[in-house]
Amino acid sequence: MMKLSVFIFVLRASSHLSGCSRRGDDDKIGPFDSTRTSELFAFQHCSNDTVNSNDAWQLYMLLLIWSPEPIVSHESETLYRSHKSPDKPLPLTRLADPATVDLSVVIPAYNETERLPIMLEQTISHLRSVNEQRSKNASKNNKDSNSSSRTFEILIVDDGSTDHTNNASLELAQSKYPDIDIKVVTMELNQGKGAAVRHGMLYSGGKQLLMVDADGASRFQDLERLWDAMDEITGRDEAGEGVVVGSRAHLVKTEAVVKRSVIRNLLMRSLHTLLLLAGVGHIRDTQCGFKLFSRPAARKLFPHQHLPSWMFDVELLLLAKAQNIPVREVDVQWHEVGGSKLNVVQASLGMLRDLVVIRANMLIGRWGVGKGSGKEKVE
Repeated sequence: MMKLSVFIFVLRASSHLSGCSRRGDDDKIGPFDSTRTSELFAFQHCSNDTVNSNDAWQLYMLLLIWSPEPIVSHESETLYRSHKSPDKPLPLTRLADPATVDLSVVIPAYNETERLPIMLEQTISHLRSVNEQRSKNASKNNKDSNSSSRTFEILIVDDGSTDHTNNASLELAQSKYPDIDIKVVTMELNQGKGAAVRHGMLYSGGKQLLMVDADGASRFQDLERLWDAMDEITGRDEAGEGVVVGSRAHLVKTEAVVKRSVIRNLLMRSLHTLLLLAGVGHIRDTQCGFKLFSRPAARKLFPHQHLPSWMFDVELLLLAKAQNIPVREVDVQWHEVGGSKLNVVQASLGMLRDLVVIRANMLIGRWGVGKGSGKEKVE
């Protein structure tokens, strides 16, 4: 209950102080600099004018402490290994560059040596099946654009695993899928699922970019439902912007969800209430790890993502909302998969904190489009 009251208090204080980051030259305090020292200096002057409250000052300091540092990529993370080049890393395609394939499948992976092989088998089996069907259509002189083979790449982003997920993925690509374009990227440090997804998206070559969890909980065949929805949004225009969100909301009263623990279901309902406060209540399921982005939409979203942890989906949806990028929710099939590394209670408290961080930073202008993170930082 105390956490919820803090959440509401921060949002109210942030809304009251939202003018601080937008003051112009006449006030001699422009937008906040990227350094926290400069932000504190600017806020001190601003808070004296607007709120003059120790509570607001303390909350702002708390927000700075809770807010993550900018996500920085290392040079080695801009390279990949594959079965064609297992020893010599090659440069990845950047999101700002022209597309090289129809689809990029981005898989964030942390200690997934056990679950990833099953998920990859399902993924590749479906993608092969689609292309086989398209080849049959082409042989019948069907000139529809859906009759041509769909080119794709699979990008496995190892988020600093300790079980050698990267090497296991490479061995799997070499031994079982030598005809598939599987790229393995190794993050130097474990930063979180959000950071891994962001990195994979920033270095993918697809016209469409799919984010999918490594556990295989979402039925991969439902990619076609997401793809059809994207075609409707963009009119099959490669310059079109769109986001399609896989949704498990229709499963709420089915065994897939009912059999989950009481705590999980209670936290799920509580989270949706908080999402209403955060501004994304129009999306019934923000956390499903099955989302499709058009390349133009991805270019407007991922460079501005700050959050490296679980609630990065909410930040992306708020960024899409702020830029009027169409978002559609599509029902997908989903099932519980064992081996989750998620501590439900701990993760829920972290999600609550992240919601505060996202919404408060956006309200006061620290985060958002063009707010300090529009370019990929590489060290």
